[in-house]
Amino acid sequence: MANQTIITEFILLGLSSDPHLQVFLFLLFLIIFAVTLLGNATIIVVIRMEAGLQSPMFFFLSHLAFVDICYSSITLPKMLENFIAKNKTISQKGCITQIFFFSQCACAEVFILSAMAFDRYVAICDPLHYSTIMKKTVCRQLVGGSWSMGFLYAMVNVLPLVNAQFCGSNIINHFSCELPSLLPLSCSDHLSNYIVLLISEVVFGLSSFLLTLVSYIHIISTILKIHTAEGRNKAFSTCSSHLIVVGLFYSAAFFGYMKPSSDSFIELDKVVSIQYSILTPLLNPIIYSLKNNEIKMALGKRFGNFRFLK
Repeated sequence: MANQTIITEFILLGLSSDPHLQVFLFLLFLIIFAVTLLGNATIIVVIRMEAGLQSPMFFFLSHLAFVDICYSSITLPKMLENFIAKNKTISQKGCITQIFFFSQCACAEVFILSAMAFDRYVAICDPLHYSTIMKKTVCRQLVGGSWSMGFLYAMVNVLPLVNAQFCGSNIINHFSCELPSLLPLSCSDHLSNYIVLLISEVVFGLSSFLLTLVSYIHIISTILKIHTAEGRNKAFSTCSSHLIVVGLFYSAAFFGYMKPSSDSFIELDKVVSIQYSILTPLLNPIIYSLKNNEIKMALGKRFGNFRFLK
């Protein structure tokens, strides 16, 4: 170890080394980034301005949109820079910082999705007590708890990296810094870091998933007990957009963490990362705009009755 050079910056290989393809990818992801920011910012502004959108469901939706803005802003700017820059490097501190905020936002998002599932559970399974259970203070506590869990998850995984030294190869075959890609470059024994990562993923990921799963088991059970088809469709429509968002996020996340860790899966890993870190924040406001009647009416009121919203 004494003869090895200590690394202070890393090289992100990105998605392609072809200069012409990099220009195309730069324009493509620049558009995606702009649409993501515009779409989620529009959701936040419309919810805050419309008096009819002040229910707990839209309160959680506005915070989900804020998380998605943070989510995409952590990785996409550096990704766009590397498409056109000759020096595709990121400092060690910058890499660790990116991992911290990415981990915090990812964990906060899954718990906000769980809070939204609980909100739909109360609305469908116990509507008479909805106003007394889902008070403003409770909603704020659920959102605050989501961010706190995200902060705790990020701290647990990133703190061991603060004093870590990296040597040997400084190449990260990815478009962003992620913990599984960074740990193999550490000089020290990183088995304990892998154990902490695995345990934290199981504890935080499984707990949020079970909260969502249990809520939807009760929701589906209640919907099936409704006698009329119109009543079932109306009840299901109130949570269909959230169910689609949950399915997209968890399917990509589970596939990314359950697949074998091998060099042959690196390109597939990039595709999965694009799905949950870039495409999901892009699709969330589109899904809610198309599937939620209240959002469609509010957007139509503020921006005109666009045909694609009908």
